[in-house]
Amino acid sequence: MNHNLAPTYQRLFGSYWLLWYKKSNVYSIVDDDFKNLLYNYLECSSLDEFKSKFISVDSSIDTTTVIHSLNSYLEQCHTKTDDIAVLDTPFNASKRQISVDYNFNNRIFRVNFDSDLVKKTIHPSIAHLETNAFFTPDIIYDVYIEDDRLCLFKNEVLVRTVPKRDYHLIQGKFAMELLSFIHHKDESDWLGTFHGSTISDGKNSILFIGASGKGKSTLCALLSAQGFELVADDVSPMLAKDSRIYHNPSAISIKEGAFDLLRPLVDDFDSLPNTLFNKTKGVIKHLPCKSPIKDCYPCSAIIMVNYSKGSKTSLESISIKEALETLIPESWLSPKPLHASQFLDWLSQTPVYKLTYSNTESVTKEITACFKQFNSD
Repeated sequence: MNHNLAPTYQRLFGSYWLLWYKKSNVYSIVDDDFKNLLYNYLECSSLDEFKSKFISVDSSIDTTTVIHSLNSYLEQCHTKTDDIAVLDTPFNASKRQISVDYNFNNRIFRVNFDSDLVKKTIHPSIAHLETNAFFTPDIIYDVYIEDDRLCLFKNEVLVRTVPKRDYHLIQGKFAMELLSFIHHKDESDWLGTFHGSTISDGKNSILFIGASGKGKSTLCALLSAQGFELVADDVSPMLAKDSRIYHNPSAISIKEGAFDLLRPLVDDFDSLPNTLFNKTKGVIKHLPCKSPIKDCYPCSAIIMVNYSKGSKTSLESISIKEALETLIPESWLSPKPLHASQFLDWLSQTPVYKLTYSNTESVTKEITACFKQFNSD
């Protein structure tokens, strides 16, 4: 068989293996039985040898079906997904209908938009950084629609273009550009940007993950109101050099269902502008928070968040499989082998939990206790 099809890295987490394939930058979570089956298949010199092994163990096994399943799996794991269109769209200065300047730590950047609708893809989460100071921007971005595609330019050079329905991909790419700009980094310096929100106690941090609507941003808003530091909401960047999560200055995105919960905890909550861009998400408010004391913090745990009305607060350990099936699909992870190895090393040292909550006071106590445990280790 072809040994080149074997995963580049393999790491055991409890009863599950996490396999990484260099060609595709795919992470695959499998159990011990499947991992052994896969390696038996790859190590056999021929299909006949593989079939003979199976028949000697159990003649009732349909080896043809097994081989087909393994080949389909390997094909998926070695297929490189590249949804980035050919970067040949010329810059169009006439699209600069709206210009907004922003200031973060005395670094000025300008974003030009072609319409109020396109402006809503980027501006609401960074509106609190808007400035009227008349300084020459350090960098200029342009976001506009051309031929039914949403385009992102940096200093008039195309960075990414996607079908306009996939606007979230431009949001993600802009977040990466902005994070690299404000932290003086290149995209190649990051280990990954996790789809999750991060809170710190000033010493360590916790990465909260969960599907949309599970309450991770709401929880971060609650904890921020109780004195914890918001490091990042929705996009949490980790630097490869130190495996720390760095500050993302974007505001917390709050869905309408959490308004009543947060109104008594956040000063002038109702004065925050309402944004309606995606009807399925409904009305959203963006809550800016104070910058954390430090630019970055070590991440001591991954917690999957599940808000459940009327439930008791509980924090329980979960398998790496359950956590990664939520974390990996919507995160960007560096394709560099060194970074993949560092990611696996970080995961092997990071506990994973599931948090169910509904009560502000009890969940605050639970998270406070978590941080005390990390600080005493």
